Amino acid sequence: MLSVNGLSCTRDERVLFDELQFSVTSGELVQIEGRNGAGKTTLLRIIAGLGQPDAGDVYWHDNKIVHVREEYHSQMLFLGHQTGVKRELTAYENLAFFQAMHEHRHSEALTGQAKVQGEDAIWQALAHVGLAGREDVPAGQLSAGQQRRVALARLWLSNHPLWILDEPLTAIDKHGVKVLEQLFVSHTERGGTVLLTTHQDMFSSQNRLRKITLGQAL
Repeated sequence: MLSVNGLSCTRDERVLFDELQFSVTSGELVQIEGRNGAGKTTLLRIIAGLGQPDAGDVYWHDNKIVHVREEYHSQMLFLGHQTGVKRELTAYENLAFFQAMHEHRHSEALTGQAKVQGEDAIWQALAHVGLAGREDVPAGQLSAGQQRRVALARLWLSNHPLWILDEPLTAIDKHGVKVLEQLFVSHTERGGTVLLTTHQDMFSSQNRLRKITLGQAL
């Protein structure tokens, strides 16, 4: 589904990774790990097509992403350190905008039961992230943690096969982590793929999680 071939990247005269190579298949949950400054965020941004490596290529279904950029981005959801939440819009309005932009794209890309659509889906997403009752508050008046939860709520509305998530568990309590873990598993069971970074421990049973460590031979 997704492959990294000979990826190399240097920042400020420091080699972050060199000749990095791995593949990710449908239905996998993969964590990119490594010490602080190892290049985890840089790697995810390159994989998402938001940054350029010094050498190597990223492939989507055997095609270089630079050659199928529009198709690739339509099938990929990227959540980075910036929430991408419109401060002037309420939590509900932010999610309604996202849903209107994406609900008709690749609605049959994943297997299993169809997602709940429309207003019900938005209300359920808000409830999942603990924002029920705050849906009419402009995002700019929410705390940084609540704005991040608005961004994460998009995952419940997403039919994108590939999720690339940079530190999605930041500022999330233990209950919230469990809820997100269940969502990640559900997404992979429907044939989706999750590629993420996190400093938090995930899953009491690690057999659901594959780890790729930067700074080691892969």
